[in-house]
Amino acid sequence: MPTEQQKIAIDYYSDVLCVWAWIAQPRLEKLQAEWGDAILLRHRFVDVFGDAHRKIRKQWGDDEGFSRFGEHVREAAGGHAHTQLHGGLWSVVRPRSSQQAHLMLRAATLVSGAEAGQNLALALRKAFFCQGADISDIDQLLSIANSCGLKEDSLRTALRSGEAIAALSTDQRSAQELGVRGSPTWVLNEGRQMLYGNVGYRILHANIEELIRQPSGEASWC
Repeated sequence: MPTEQQKIAIDYYSDVLCVWAWIAQPRLEKLQAEWGDAILLRHRFVDVFGDAHRKIRKQWGDDEGFSRFGEHVREAAGGHAHTQLHGGLWSVVRPRSSQQAHLMLRAATLVSGAEAGQNLALALRKAFFCQGADISDIDQLLSIANSCGLKEDSLRTALRSGEAIAALSTDQRSAQELGVRGSPTWVLNEGRQMLYGNVGYRILHANIEELIRQPSGEASWC
C-alpha cells in the first residue's frame, strides 16, 4: 500500500449548493472506486453560495430570480439520468448560505476524520438536492450529522473552539492562491493541473493515469 506521500493528491474544491458538484458526484465516487489507495482525495470547500440570496438576485433578478434560477438548475441536471432534484429547489427551498454547511463539514472532518467528512458532504447534498432540506439551517445540519453517526457535542466543540472556521479559512485561502474559479474544481500535481467545471470522467482518468505513469521528477505532459 502506498504511503500518503506516494499517493496522487487531488484537492477537490466544491460548494455543497452547487448543482454542478452534485452532477459530478458519480465521477467522484468512480475515481475513488477505480483508483483506491493510489490517490489521496482531499475535499475542500470554496465560497460560491456564501451569500446565496444576493448572488441569485444579482444574476437572475429581484422579482422572479429564484424561480428562474431553480429552472436553470433543473435544466442543467436534466441531461444526467442519475441526478435527482427536489421540485422546490430555489423557488421554495432557499438556503441563505453554503458556509454554515461548509463549517459543519470542517468540524466533522476534525472530530471524526476525512471519511466521516466525505460521508456527511454526500448526505448534505442528498438532503438538499433530493429532499429539499434547507442545509443553511443549523438544526438541519446537526440532525443530518447525527444521522451519519456524528456526535453533536464533539461538533459543537470544534465549532466553539475556532478550529472549524480556521480549517475552512485555509480552504478558501488556498482556493484564492491557486486561482480556483468555482465549483467543482479538481487540482492535481501540486497545483500544476486544474480541471474546472463539468469535466468528463475520461479527462480526470487521463490526468491521474499520466501522473501515476510518469517517471519520478518528470514534468507532466497532461
